[in-house]
Amino acid sequence: MENNLENLTIGAFAKAAGVNVETIRFYQRKGLPLEPDRPYGSIRRYGGADVARVRFVKSAQRLGFSLDEIGELLKLEDGTHCSEAAQLAALRLNDVRAKLSDLTRIEAALSKLVGECGAHQGNVSCPLIAALHCC
Repeated sequence: MENNLENLTIGAFAKAAGVNVETIRFYQRKGLPLEPDRPYGSIRRYGGADVARVRFVKSAQRLGFSLDEIGELLKLEDGTHCSEAAQLAALRLNDVRAKLSDLTRIEAALSKLVGECGAHQGNVSCPLIAALHCC
């Protein structure tokens, strides 16, 4: 199918892009891939550029970019605005680092509580449950 990515129906387009038809329609409502004109009495057709655009959107989503941010990246897609794209990526990177920091803190707290539960003896209340009640 890679060799013939022109004149695709929406179903074939979605399959080539690795998404479902509703994802294509959702993206179109957000203005990410443009909806092609419908020839009189016919159905819309999509091409390789449309497939590449949806794949770009999915790749950017996997990196944590929002659909609004992806729209901005698509506006910068011609390559002459690398510094603007880098600024968007730097913001995303800062968010990821903050989330990692939060997750590390959460992991340490849970690890401590699980360890306390393992050391728990007798009919004393569970340290984990007690810790959750206090907050």
